Amino acid sequence: MAATLELDNPDLAGVSPLTLALRAQLAGKTLVTHASFTFGDLTGEVCEGRDSLWAILRRPGLGGLALRLAFAPGGIDKVAIRRPKAGETLRLSVVSAIGEHVVVIRTDRMDLQRLRTTIALIPAVPLLVPYLPRDLYPLDAHDDPAGAVGVVEAGQRGVNSGLLYFHIDEPGFGSVLYFQNLTAMNDYYRATGTKPDGAVGGEWPELGYLPPTPPQSGTPPIDPLPAGKPVTVSDAILVFRDSAATEESDSARRFVQMLGAVYTTLDLPPVEFRDWAERSQRTLADLANSPKATIKHYGHRYAHPYTASEYPDSMVQMALIAPMHDYARWSGTDIPLLAEFEAGLGKFYDPKLKSMRRYLPNVGDDKDKNAVDSWYLYHPLMNLGRLAIAGNQTARSLFERSIDFGIKAAHHFNYKWPIQYKVTDFSVITDVAGADGQGQTDVGGMYAWVMLQAYELSREERFLHEAQAAIDAARGMRFSLNYQANLTAWGAAACMRLWRITNVERYRLQSYVYLASFFHNSAIWESEIDNARYYRNFLGVTCLQDAPYMAIYECFDSFAAFEYYLRDSGPELEPAARMLISEYCKYALDRAWFYYPDALPKQMLADDIRNGHIDCDLSFPLEDLYVGGEPAGQVGQEIYGAGAALVFATRSFHIVDDAPFRLFCDHFILSHERTNSRALSISLDGGENCTAMLSLVRNGRAALPSVTVRTAGGDVLRPRHSKADRIDYIVPASGRLLLGWE
Repeated sequence: MAATLELDNPDLAGVSPLTLALRAQLAGKTLVTHASFTFGDLTGEVCEGRDSLWAILRRPGLGGLALRLAFAPGGIDKVAIRRPKAGETLRLSVVSAIGEHVVVIRTDRMDLQRLRTTIALIPAVPLLVPYLPRDLYPLDAHDDPAGAVGVVEAGQRGVNSGLLYFHIDEPGFGSVLYFQNLTAMNDYYRATGTKPDGAVGGEWPELGYLPPTPPQSGTPPIDPLPAGKPVTVSDAILVFRDSAATEESDSARRFVQMLGAVYTTLDLPPVEFRDWAERSQRTLADLANSPKATIKHYGHRYAHPYTASEYPDSMVQMALIAPMHDYARWSGTDIPLLAEFEAGLGKFYDPKLKSMRRYLPNVGDDKDKNAVDSWYLYHPLMNLGRLAIAGNQTARSLFERSIDFGIKAAHHFNYKWPIQYKVTDFSVITDVAGADGQGQTDVGGMYAWVMLQAYELSREERFLHEAQAAIDAARGMRFSLNYQANLTAWGAAACMRLWRITNVERYRLQSYVYLASFFHNSAIWESEIDNARYYRNFLGVTCLQDAPYMAIYECFDSFAAFEYYLRDSGPELEPAARMLISEYCKYALDRAWFYYPDALPKQMLADDIRNGHIDCDLSFPLEDLYVGGEPAGQVGQEIYGAGAALVFATRSFHIVDDAPFRLFCDHFILSHERTNSRALSISLDGGENCTAMLSLVRNGRAALPSVTVRTAGGDVLRPRHSKADRIDYIVPASGRLLLGWE
């Protein structure tokens, strides 16, 4: 009878055979070392085991990690050290029965310590892949994977970024962000017919990347990796900190910082110019003219939520009215439809309840007119508040008459809102979401922003105290904070605004908790799986914590929130946060174009649609695109998302008085000055070492002038693209630019 082994970590429910095998090899010192390296205070050894090649990483006396570099069922035949190429620390060849693994290791000791391991497999035969193991094991000071004690803070959600954020506490190795560059594995996913859904995670101590494999059954799929063709099977980036941050906001800040360190190692996809100004004109025309866009009630005109479908509601109306106001101010034009929409807003106000309601009084019997999702009460108020601050008296009246009911709801739920409730008595209809057993966890962030709007309008301290109470109530949520992406973004903006108003440092730091939760739910990779090859999805964010898709409304509403966040932030902002937000907004301007059905092949559009139908002739976006490549538009074509084009146009296109062009920039221009009649100085505040697109777009019939773009240091920048209607430049995303024309 075999002896029973003792586990040093009492918190372990059990360990896998693979963990035990590694443990035995480390304890028996049977691993064969082929190479070693150092980076910072970390040491690394490349070691051959029974069926795997390993990188054993150690912080002397403080534990380490075992990272599987190659898996060779049946054993390794030969390991050879190859000449490294530029930028590589080590290059190795691992030959086994299944073929050759080419292993490349790169290290970086600048600022945060980084390790990158890229593994390509060249199969010897058409190779079926029924199983591949995880690749990451924490080690204690005695190299025992069962002895290390730590906590996993965050793992991959769905097909979002393949990341794992954890810390090893006993021994005190510190914090690690493990990130799989899933973009590199597109060929593997296509060949095997798989998707990396929840692929990065695991159960301590067996962590890391579990490569997806075809489902096994009596008759499994036959989708082999082709013989003789290199396919990347792993591209892992690890970032290290020598201590663990257990306090929520510091842990979140470090996550953002370490994710920024990962981001700067990636080969980023290019962006293209998108004419959101022209798209806005088409959208406004379709809103005004298509019978599928609007409906009349009580003699007023209201927008449908979806194409010729669903009852008008207050969130939908305000989601269009606020961007239409922005567009009217930006363009200097009147929008007749805007006045029509505004005229009917008052019908949503219930004088008995003293609040805006979701539905009109005559909503059909198939709807519960008293039911409201928690966020739905506050989002229309947020847009009313925007207009009120801009001087719109109708919006101000509705906002001020509704604000106290919003506070009453917050007090009833003690700033922790359910999914859905009745506005008449606050009885709960749906308490928590099935995915995580929690309510709408980030509604407090949206609520805080609305309270800060009320404070700006009234200067009443009670609103400031409400905002503080809501943000304070969400402390301790850590990476469970995100419920809906745009609400999380507005929460970050509220924290930063609170810090600006109160000078209380914890609110600035708390903003990182919202940012960490937001980017935890982002897809920092470019999927080419199935239909995803027809559109851009890089840096998209899933709309809900458990949703399988990216949504246009959450995309552009987060974009709008981040403009406020950056403007309020100042030089104290963590540089990685500034970079990630700026890059999110840059890629949103490109990626969001593909929500419009006229930008997609018709064969990839959904046939089974939940709300309304898809009309490719209308310039209204689809609600849903999928990183996993499922058919687009399954939820429907959003009329309430039509404000996307207007929001993007008014933030990215800039009117230059008395010039024959508009200026487009895919970063927020935070300051500018007309230095003379034919010169303009602009300042960008994006990520260090990142790039922005700056374009001159012809406005009117006059030809584009001769243009010179210089950096503040005097370097003349050459155009990337130049045609009669547009000149594009790729410029530094941070710093001052001088633009002159003749």
